[in-house]
Amino acid sequence: MNGSSVPLLEIRDLSIEFGGLKAVNGLNMEVNDGEIVSVIGPNGAGKTTLFNAISAMVPITSGDILFESSSLLGLDANQVTARGIARTFQNVRLFTNMTILENVMVAQHCRTRQGAFGALLYTRAFRREEDEIRARGEEALSFFGSRLVGFRLNQPASVLSYANRRRLEIARAMATQPKLLLLDEPVAGMNPVESAELTRLIGRLRDEWGFAIIFIEHDMSVVREVSDRVIVLNHGELLTEGLYADVSVDPRVVEAYLGQETIVEDAIKS
Repeated sequence: MNGSSVPLLEIRDLSIEFGGLKAVNGLNMEVNDGEIVSVIGPNGAGKTTLFNAISAMVPITSGDILFESSSLLGLDANQVTARGIARTFQNVRLFTNMTILENVMVAQHCRTRQGAFGALLYTRAFRREEDEIRARGEEALSFFGSRLVGFRLNQPASVLSYANRRRLEIARAMATQPKLLLLDEPVAGMNPVESAELTRLIGRLRDEWGFAIIFIEHDMSVVREVSDRVIVLNHGELLTEGLYADVSVDPRVVEAYLGQETIVEDAIKS
């Protein structure tokens, strides 16, 4: 975390309604530069709706979303990415007919300066920028070891295993040069070995790449291992927030999870 008292992201009295249903209701929260914050809560708590609002994928009913002290309201998704926020999705969204390298290159469109004119004439400036985009993409892919580089670069994303598709989606987000990463259930569908590996990578994303990270997760072992702070939502409202050790034994949290034992069991293990 830096020494600044100004949050990197600030949610102010955020409400989102769909046909009279309040998916998010008067939510206030902050995330600081360099912080890893997990957002947990039962199904329907408003977690993904929150991510969709931050990334300009749903309209908000009232309130404000500030990033680096400037409102994100009125921006489209591409503009939010250009401001420095990138995300992954609960259901992996890749361009499966594009190659692995093309997936991370096309994601950087918000950072390009050379327009159609440069592309048409294949100018020196266009070629230089394309080389920079390719290098940045390969750097992001290499973060995951040998899985997505080498001969893999020119393979279509459709050939990847589920776990590698999730890694590619994170690499694509990394390549946009964000300051804040939103990861929606990053270990969903992974086996325990894959989950443990990705849990370690989340910490490295902050420590080596400098990202602040907000992630939604149901796997409490992941939440316990990497969270600086845990935010608990229930029925679209902030239920509580704090350190995992405190949040996990909060009776309101246990009740919100309808008696699910994972919270209490993990608290005992930690």
